[in-house]
Amino acid sequence: MNKDDEKRVAARLARIMAMLCVRDTQLETLHAGLGPITRAGDYSDVFVVDADGRRIPWSEVSRFDDAEMRQLMQEIVNRLYTFHLEANDPKLQATIERWMGVAMKWDEPSLDHRMLSPGARK
Repeated sequence: MNKDDEKRVAARLARIMAMLCVRDTQLETLHAGLGPITRAGDYSDVFVVDADGRRIPWSEVSRFDDAEMRQLMQEIVNRLYTFHLEANDPKLQATIERWMGVAMKWDEPSLDHRMLSPGARK
């Protein structure tokens, strides 16, 4: 397989894995709810006031706690594991085919060079 074909296959796989393994998880629950309104456009005018009366800038607010993060990551790991082990299962293949059209409308993926740097995380 040439490099262009590899990239095409990797892009399709990345999109469908994101669709099936990340979307419709606990992430959707965390995303639900009211979003704040910003007149500045960058949320610099949005603050959260906590139970102790602290006024926290939106950019510094943790949107979910450690337990929610752990639950989300476990669900994604389980789905990725299932995807890899059961990729040839006819039921999973049917699901892949059903969602591929939607996933292929997403932006073209690109390399995340931070993953390629030793010790890089964020």
